[in-house]
Amino acid sequence: MEQGSRERAGSGSAGRYRGPAQALHWLTALLVLSTLPAGAIMVEEGLDRSVQDALYLYHKNVGIVILLLVVLRLIYRAIHPAPPLPGHVPPWQRRIAGATHGLLYALVLVMTVSGYLRVEAGDFPIELLDALGVPPLVPLSDDLAGAAQAVHFYARFALIALVLLHAGAALHHLLVARDGVFQRMWPARR
Repeated sequence: MEQGSRERAGSGSAGRYRGPAQALHWLTALLVLSTLPAGAIMVEEGLDRSVQDALYLYHKNVGIVILLLVVLRLIYRAIHPAPPLPGHVPPWQRRIAGATHGLLYALVLVMTVSGYLRVEAGDFPIELLDALGVPPLVPLSDDLAGAAQAVHFYARFALIALVLLHAGAALHHLLVARDGVFQRMWPARR
């Protein structure tokens, strides 16, 4: 390994995300990644009804958890701003990273809110909220439920594209550039 590569590989460690930010990131990522296939499979024709019901139950309730996690992440990030990227990261990559992160937050919020609106306006239960005694925050409305369903359906394509872009960039930094950028969000070894 060249000297310059060695210096760059360690340069990301000083700008690490804090433990709570890492935990919120990975928990949110795992839940989002689990709801995408669940959402796609649950609407398939001919699926066993018990499997379909379980997937709907999972998708709706985990969506609420994701919404709460994203709100918590935004509050945490307002209090603890993201550490700056290492100096060797080119300005164009910084701009793309910033835009991608902002769009990921926005799209996850769009997906969770539109899912909530679809379910509540369509008079379907959200078992987690029902168990907590949280009343519906929107009126019953076929028009609202239909519009929310359309937003939820189409926004998923943008979300999937951004998740792939984000994961691809992270893997590039880990496996190709080896510049320490990926390690900023990866939990440190003790």
